[in-house]
Amino acid sequence: MPRPSPVQPLPNAASDAAVRDAARLSVAPMMDWTDRHCRGFHRRLSRRALLYTEMVTSAAIVHGDRARLLDFAPGEHPVALQLGGSDPAELRQAVQIAADWGYDEINLNIGCPSDRVQSGCFGAVLMKSPDLVADCVAAMARASAVEVTVKCRIGVDDQDPAEVLPGFLARMRDAGVRRVTIHARKAWLQGLSPRENREVPPLDYPLVHAMKAAFPDLHLSINGGIATVDAVRDQLSHMDGVMVGRAAYHQPWDMLGDADALWDEGPRFASPLEVAEEMREVIARHLAEGGRMHQITRHMLGLFHGRPGARGWKRILSERGSSGTLADYDAALAAVRDGAMAA
Repeated sequence: MPRPSPVQPLPNAASDAAVRDAARLSVAPMMDWTDRHCRGFHRRLSRRALLYTEMVTSAAIVHGDRARLLDFAPGEHPVALQLGGSDPAELRQAVQIAADWGYDEINLNIGCPSDRVQSGCFGAVLMKSPDLVADCVAAMARASAVEVTVKCRIGVDDQDPAEVLPGFLARMRDAGVRRVTIHARKAWLQGLSPRENREVPPLDYPLVHAMKAAFPDLHLSINGGIATVDAVRDQLSHMDGVMVGRAAYHQPWDMLGDADALWDEGPRFASPLEVAEEMREVIARHLAEGGRMHQITRHMLGLFHGRPGARGWKRILSERGSSGTLADYDAALAAVRDGAMAA
């Protein structure tokens, strides 16, 4: 959807208090996944959950194609921009630039363990430099009209999370941060791939729960291994918010289809088929504007996960998506309908 020129700032759709309420459930920033097409799809599933962009480096915003990196549709609100970087001045400049786009929150990544991120001296490696992180978030906050938040790990490498995490949170609080999302795993900066860092280090939910007890004045969300709405409800008995990642991506209906019940609101759709039918109009518009069907449908492959017709849906969209037409999308819809009738 076309956006106004960034010289005409969009108003923020929500106050900090409203964004905190939305953070009861958020969808994690995921590189190469949570682009604007993914967020547009997820927003149709949940009117209330807080959505995050992919991580964008401060250097890319300062020196790169800002519209390509920052554009989003107004209907995505509430939506947060996640930044990566470790230069306070550059991060402040990036926040000043991004202000024209009207994001509801600015988040600093202190959790990504990839080699590419480490080589730029940001992400999880910054768990070792809390004073630098404090300088970064303070500089960002001076340039931001919306809340600046942090996403971190419980520790990295040989750090003792029980010692490191409380000190890190205290330092963030001193720097003015009032909302933090904690991935409940340690990150190993050497020896594990980013994927392994999401699966191999054990989850330590009790430690993160203890942080909420130790820092009652902070709004703390928990992230890592939470894959059902029931699990979200359980975590909310301990924490202010829950961030989900791959479960929302690979099983979007199961994770987000009834998520608005967390705010005591009914779901927007009665079935994943209704979602798919509404998305047809979105895809038609995207194709008419010169886009490719796969840019949207790659985010929808898991919509019918575990349901009749899911295999045909996924196969057709995977095989035909890159050059697909509305006829191909209709064939995928037909596969779902046929599967449901045969079940």
